[in-house]
Amino acid sequence: MIVLGIAGKPNVGKSTFFMASTLAPAEIAPYPFTTISPNIGIAHVRVRCACCDIREGSSDHCGSCIDGNRFIPVQLIDVAGLVKGAHEGRGLGNEFLDDLRRAEVIIHVVDASGSTDADGNPVGAGEHDPVEDIISFEKEFKLWILNILKRNWRKIERKASLENTDIEPLIAEQLAGVGVSEVDVKVAISRAGISDKQAENWSDDEIESLAHHILHVSKRMVIAANKADIAPDENIERIRSFVSGELARDTDIAVIPCSAEAELALRRASERGIVRYLPGDEDFEIIGELTEEQRKALMKIREFMHKNGGTGVQKIINYAVLNILHYIVVYPVEDEHKFSDSSGRILPDAFLMKKGSTARDLAFAVHTDIGKGFLFAVDARTKRRLGERYELKDGDIIKIVHSSRSS
Repeated sequence: MIVLGIAGKPNVGKSTFFMASTLAPAEIAPYPFTTISPNIGIAHVRVRCACCDIREGSSDHCGSCIDGNRFIPVQLIDVAGLVKGAHEGRGLGNEFLDDLRRAEVIIHVVDASGSTDADGNPVGAGEHDPVEDIISFEKEFKLWILNILKRNWRKIERKASLENTDIEPLIAEQLAGVGVSEVDVKVAISRAGISDKQAENWSDDEIESLAHHILHVSKRMVIAANKADIAPDENIERIRSFVSGELARDTDIAVIPCSAEAELALRRASERGIVRYLPGDEDFEIIGELTEEQRKALMKIREFMHKNGGTGVQKIINYAVLNILHYIVVYPVEDEHKFSDSSGRILPDAFLMKKGSTARDLAFAVHTDIGKGFLFAVDARTKRRLGERYELKDGDIIKIVHSSRSS
């Protein structure tokens, strides 16, 4: 399953974002280090279900979606807050960094309202510059990678020189526990501008630059500008300006304003039958009895949603999976005529597949034995026969034909 990590300094709304995305329990309190052990839960990517196309003109849906909206699970990890000096063990730094190893994308939650200081302590709204938190986060992460890189640097450098071997696999081996591949290292060396120099001639500044690029190549990020509903407009613009200026030289990071608190309130109200709302909707419908206080609170949320195009939480999850990781959605079926499985369920499964995946890759994703026994695939829409190298397209409905003997 795809793993997304939720990170940031303490008390910026990480656990609220986690709960709003998963409805899993997490302790929330207005002081630093409420989260000690990582919270793990299931969120969902929201897409338009393929049944909207195959049943065009019909009000009926497949039964596996909600009003034509398909929700596909991904895993979220909410880790302890990161403070300055975390790479040296300050706060819960080591635990924080270790817990993020598996994350394919990091959702960096920033307090866009500026109402928490560098350590996560409450201050007046607008008193702290959120850009400082982005700079601090980048620095701590980079120094963490640099420390691991330099731990056996002389040994790595000497081995590459004496054995006349490439440095990339040696560095990748050193950083394997952080989720860094040899390809990541090669790209980072190129971006650092040191590919034409022997490793023994790299300066300390060049090694630090390498760590910086390894961070951005291997740990892709999206910035969740949280508490945007109470943030001064200039704060959001400052964050966007900094990211599109300073950070854009090295990587493409999106800034998406959100209100995790508003999303959580709507999810809970929906559970109680007070409103009709799906994660990612740009509005909601009141269907239950409200007190005047509840009505005022919901109207305030609605005002933000109309301005922002929703609460922003679902938008961030979708962006991480579909835009950063480039996954597409594919629907495997057993009956290409009815678009169903053997029990007659229409489009029972939806798989997230990397863009560029093939029909055979889908077969293995469904089951190893089906992958091993792959014969050919069928496009259920056109009934066209497809070979193992057919590149899957977003929204494809595919039947896999395989032999019963896979060994």
